[in-house]
Amino acid sequence: MNRFVSTDGVHLSYYEWGTPDGSRPVVLHHGFAVDATSNWVMPGVVDALLAAGHYVVGIDARGHGASDKPHDPAVYGENIMSRDLSILLDVLEYTEVDLIGYSMGGVVAAITATRDARIRRLVLGGVGCAVVELGGVDRRVFEGTAVVDVLLTEDPDEIAASPARAFRTLADAVGADRQALVAQLQAAHRAPIPLGNISAPTLVLTGLDDPLATKPEMLAAAIPGARCLTVPGDHLSAVRAPEFASAIVEFFARADKPAA
Repeated sequence: MNRFVSTDGVHLSYYEWGTPDGSRPVVLHHGFAVDATSNWVMPGVVDALLAAGHYVVGIDARGHGASDKPHDPAVYGENIMSRDLSILLDVLEYTEVDLIGYSMGGVVAAITATRDARIRRLVLGGVGCAVVELGGVDRRVFEGTAVVDVLLTEDPDEIAASPARAFRTLADAVGADRQALVAQLQAAHRAPIPLGNISAPTLVLTGLDDPLATKPEMLAAAIPGARCLTVPGDHLSAVRAPEFASAIVEFFARADKPAA
């Protein structure tokens, strides 16, 4: 694990897997409540990328994993996380990277690809039409403050009855700082993203039964030349499906082939 400092003094952690060989690295940005290890290593995505010959870097977003976890919503939001990601590329002196984001990280990756020319290929996982319609993750799936409420309550009955209890279960399973997660929810990105500015070849990759990534074809249609693919699973299980990692590896391999 390595560390760097963002422009506002927040310390962020990142990981490197494989051996740099001068080729373009694959950079991973995880989803809400989890971290680089639980989102990418445990499901086998990192191993699949390494087996295909890629060098891989993963960041723990602010408020997550081994990175700093302030509780002020003013220092959160996918726009700020996108800035962190670009600073990491500066620190590592990368001139080109392939970028994969999942859920919250998919929003971060989309924002970054609209303004950072170093993003050469892009995979957006766990997101769908809400990125186009709402500028971020789909808040319409849960009413009002359901996710915030279930993260803050200490009442086991309230947790069990909540439609958003899976988020509490996930947060507790990875030992997340729930106050920091609430701060991120309060600052979640809600502005239009200029998706038409993305020039990187893009794959939108979602679970067939993912309620947070409905109509992924709408997102793909908003990005010039983007492809859309579904794999088995819902929001939490799709990334663990073998088809998820293999789709990414195949997408990168296809993009590497010279035009006929």
